Amino acid sequence: MNEQELIQRLRNRDEAAFRYLVETYQDRVYNTALGIVQNAEDAEDVSQEVFIQAYRSIGHFKGEAKISTWLYRIATTRSLDLLRSRKSKKRFGFIQRLFGEGNEPVFELPDFNHPGVALERKENAAKLFRAISRLPENQKIAFTLYKLEDLSYQEISEVMKTSLPAVESLMHRAKQNLKKMLEKNTT
Repeated sequence: MNEQELIQRLRNRDEAAFRYLVETYQDRVYNTALGIVQNAEDAEDVSQEVFIQAYRSIGHFKGEAKISTWLYRIATTRSLDLLRSRKSKKRFGFIQRLFGEGNEPVFELPDFNHPGVALERKENAAKLFRAISRLPENQKIAFTLYKLEDLSYQEISEVMKTSLPAVESLMHRAKQNLKKMLEKNTT
């Protein structure tokens, strides 16, 4: 089924087309979310939200980009929304603890388990993913899409709605920042 046919069938609420969309893109959407939120359960939740949003808003999809680009964009936005809500909860939790209303922290950095990482490299991967989680938002997105999802800089620029030079700059700064963070943790 070509992309135009898929889009038309999705607009007609064809269940087989929706099943095809999910089966075709679920791993990519999940891995994108996992790379950003760094928690398997949250990545599953984000993935489900992505496909629900895609199903509900397919009528607004203009077809100016590939459907995969559109799904990556939704996955990135949903993942960032989740991280922002965590930060908000973390700040609120700090205020509660500061004023004596609760002793348990609201947010803790989860253990990270990425399905593509071999067992013997998990410790190093965990360090890398903790460092990635500390990158500024745009650097984290660009790095995740490039390194984990194997998107080209051009595809990343489409997902992020930015220029190719901006993506190149984000990647350069992300690599520099990661190198500094990882060197700092090993010394």
